[in-house]
Amino acid sequence: MEPGSSRPGQGRRKGASAGLRNGSAESVDISVILAAPGWRASIKRPEALARRAAHAALLEAGAQGAVTVFLANDRAVKQMNGRHRAKAKPTNVLSFPGGMPGYLGDVALALGVVRREARGAGRRVAAHFAHLVAHGALHLAGHDHLQAGEARRMERAEARVMRRLGLPNPWRGAT
Repeated sequence: MEPGSSRPGQGRRKGASAGLRNGSAESVDISVILAAPGWRASIKRPEALARRAAHAALLEAGAQGAVTVFLANDRAVKQMNGRHRAKAKPTNVLSFPGGMPGYLGDVALALGVVRREARGAGRRVAAHFAHLVAHGALHLAGHDHLQAGEARRMERAEARVMRRLGLPNPWRGAT
């Protein structure tokens, strides 16, 4: 665990609203666990960006509650993906609903996958990371993308979150 990160239930910051425009910090509690040290080499202040992105997504969805963002390496996310989705590979982001009142759930991201995808798409790692945190938080708030209409609504919500964060629309130019 990296200095400055927190264990679940410790070091939580209410609101995480730094840098948000027109945002309310009410009833939002975001914890970040930095489990892979490479995140800081790839993104300046990843914990703060994760909090901002998750908070913006919850604000967009009108959701309230607690979320934990787990910044892991590919191996840890591969294990979670295998255990919970029967897929023996790492993926960029996983969302796990909380299952109890007031706790929306957990979002886990794989450092190597996030970096490779960002490079492959010609995007900044920080922007791709923020998009994936928002994507995971929107899942916890009830969004999905299994069907075309759902996917389009979720993409629009993600674009609004990214605009709120002052970051590029991840869907602009995508086919």
